[in-house]
Amino acid sequence: MAVAAEGEEMTPEHEEEVIIVGAGQSGLAAAACLSVRGVASCLVLERDDCVASLWRHRAYDRLRLHLPKRHCALPRAPHAAAAPDYLPRDDFAAYLDAYASRFGVRTRLRREVRSARHDAARARWLVEAVDLATGKAERYAARHLVAAAGENDERVVPEVPGMDTFPGKVVHSADYRSAGAFKGRSVLVVGCGNSGFEIAYDLAAGGAAAVSIAVRGEVHLVSREVWSVGMALQRYLPTWAVDKVVLLMCAVVFGGDTARYGLRRPAVGPFSMKMTTPAYPVFDVGTFAKIRSGEIRVVPAGIKSVRGGDVEFADGRRHAFDAIVFATGYRSTTKQWLKSDDGLIGDDGMAGRSYPDHWKGENGLYCAGMVRRGIYGSGEDAELIADDISKQMKRWSSEPVYNGHISNGSP
Repeated sequence: MAVAAEGEEMTPEHEEEVIIVGAGQSGLAAAACLSVRGVASCLVLERDDCVASLWRHRAYDRLRLHLPKRHCALPRAPHAAAAPDYLPRDDFAAYLDAYASRFGVRTRLRREVRSARHDAARARWLVEAVDLATGKAERYAARHLVAAAGENDERVVPEVPGMDTFPGKVVHSADYRSAGAFKGRSVLVVGCGNSGFEIAYDLAAGGAAAVSIAVRGEVHLVSREVWSVGMALQRYLPTWAVDKVVLLMCAVVFGGDTARYGLRRPAVGPFSMKMTTPAYPVFDVGTFAKIRSGEIRVVPAGIKSVRGGDVEFADGRRHAFDAIVFATGYRSTTKQWLKSDDGLIGDDGMAGRSYPDHWKGENGLYCAGMVRRGIYGSGEDAELIADDISKQMKRWSSEPVYNGHISNGSP
């Protein structure tokens, strides 16, 4: 048996046709689409102890999908007619479990991928991982590699001077579940994305004594219903026109300009912004009504420093808090383990190329769900990847073999 670095035991190399890294919605969809095309030699490596770990381990209790279920189904598995139109967290996690079972997705859980590089001589991707349950190093080889670990991999917490002096509870949104632990407390939520706004609402509705949300940048606040109308209009109108209609509807829904409540809108429209930047619109779940009523205070600035229980903001304001929730998002770690310079994955760990040319790299490398197009985009990527791989496999199987090698020289 081979011995890995630092004396780790390494298991014999395991070979598959396809290795997929990540058992979230994108990885499961890719594996399922390969399965229905007859590609059985496909293995999904997942760092956590279950599939869909984002939904099981890092999502707050009140979370629901922001889009109607018809836009949130993976390939070949529509949601049940009786399912709620906006699925709760646990329902969607159960859907992903059933999806993996239905399509016979093969997984190895608690496998942390440490590196993946292409061996040109063997025409294989060599993947090194660690079994977190045993500590043993493992090696895999595959003709095709699919990066599907997504953007919600490693939590981001900003460094704030003096944070170590804060005496209260400090959590990242990944660890927030409900308002129960914050009843009667004054809580600051840092971050103006969907998680920040929903957690602020949950805290205000769940008994926190006072809730503030630090909003450093601009934000497009929309309702689920308005966004659904905009999605439908995309089939008939150019994006700039959809933006105008959506913003007009938002002005009606939210009673005018949200900037007077500290929520400045970007100059770029919400659909244009979604198509050209990593930024998402914020779906209002009742937060704005609580901002307007004064139950939630907007501080239109980032944190500058902390001194004990007092927080100083960039605009000079100071407020005292009992607890802080950092809803400051995540980053992808794909670039840390993927040893490839073909440009498929950018410096931020996400797709390095724009849609629709983002999903296929060189030497059998692909990425799924890495271009920020949501659940629907995960399914679309999966179909493209599976179709491409299955066509290549059919071509290879039809070519003549000479001395153990097919005629084009690949092993």
